[in-house]
Amino acid sequence: MARHVAFLRAINVGGSHVVKMGALKAMFEDLGFEKVETFIASGNVIFETPSRDLGAVERRIEPFLEKALGHEVATFVRSLEDVAAIARYQPFPAAAMASAVSLSVGLLKEPLPKAARAALLKLRTDIDDFHVNGSELYWICLSRQSESRISNAVFERALKVKATFRGRRTMERLAAKYPA
Repeated sequence: MARHVAFLRAINVGGSHVVKMGALKAMFEDLGFEKVETFIASGNVIFETPSRDLGAVERRIEPFLEKALGHEVATFVRSLEDVAAIARYQPFPAAAMASAVSLSVGLLKEPLPKAARAALLKLRTDIDDFHVNGSELYWICLSRQSESRISNAVFERALKVKATFRGRRTMERLAAKYPA
């Protein structure tokens, strides 16, 4: 059995699409996944399945959740090894990371195409910078994100891809609680 984490987009954010974690856990169990747990109430689900094909697992989860919840739920699955690598990765110089008010990780379905990378560079501001590593987009904000003009919707429109974001600290906590 392989242990994975599903990062769900638009779950319990901004008061819309509220889902109790017990109900979310039950949905994953209904899908046949084992040892299902949730981690904080923002749509992070840890589970076991025999499949190591993360794309196939995502394609299995998304239509089930859409039917159960009545709206699209983009799903980004990572192995525990992936989560550990994301938590360890240093996308910016240590001094910049230490002085940042916010460091977030955007999870993508696949690496950004060249045109999307160019669009990402155009989003840089005095307080926002970005780095891409594989299927993860790192966003450092030197001020509060509420003071930035950047948001998940801005990313998706500019890059023409779906993404979900988690704070770097959340990824570190996940990696510590569920070691690979």
